[in-house]
Amino acid sequence: MFDYKAKPDLLKDRTVLVTGAGRGIGAAAAKTYAAHGATVLLLGKTESNLNQVYDEISAAGHPEPVVVPLDLEHATTVQIDELGAMIEQEFGCLDGLLHNASILGPRTPIEQLADEKFAQVMQINVQATFSLTRALLPLLRLSKDASIIYTSSGVGRVGRAYWGAYAVSKFATEGLMQVVADELDETHVRANSVNPGATRTSMRATAYPGENPNNNPTPEEIMPVYLYLMGPDSQGINGQALNAQ
Repeated sequence: MFDYKAKPDLLKDRTVLVTGAGRGIGAAAAKTYAAHGATVLLLGKTESNLNQVYDEISAAGHPEPVVVPLDLEHATTVQIDELGAMIEQEFGCLDGLLHNASILGPRTPIEQLADEKFAQVMQINVQATFSLTRALLPLLRLSKDASIIYTSSGVGRVGRAYWGAYAVSKFATEGLMQVVADELDETHVRANSVNPGATRTSMRATAYPGENPNNNPTPEEIMPVYLYLMGPDSQGINGQALNAQ
């Protein structure tokens, strides 16, 4: 496991947006960031899931989060630009962005992968990630110390049979991270990627139905790398592909 011990107030007075914040790794990251002082914007498709995370953060006495219901499969440029305008009006800048939302898509040979299924995975995992990055970069530049974290995968670094659109989307994610990081070099905004590894999530259970999920760490157990990259201790780390485990 990534070895890092965060200070309790690591993210004090910071504003961080987490996509896919309603469950799994996204929910764990949102609650972890809030517990370390951040005001977290909870972006996701299912409002009831986001509200539950909101309630848990509020009940714990952490900074009040903000629920941002947005379906990334159908999000328009106007909606994403409006999100940026809202963040600027309410908070002035953005200090962190965790691109966590993804879908697995069909695990099937390429020759059996339908065009529309490929396009759906690329829309959510790549196009929406690009659109959010583009729209929110000006707000990240307004921060004194900002971090973008892209969520990768082992199959986004070495392609494997039957991982189809998901693997392609994660290779694209790594490429986007590298381009953004190079463009941000010598600024106070950094961009890196994290491969969570085998984690006890519903996506992992779908991908590996025969696997005992209890053999994998929980999302909460892989949070050290997410804290490290989001906080000031990772200043100067840019364009790196890290592993949570």
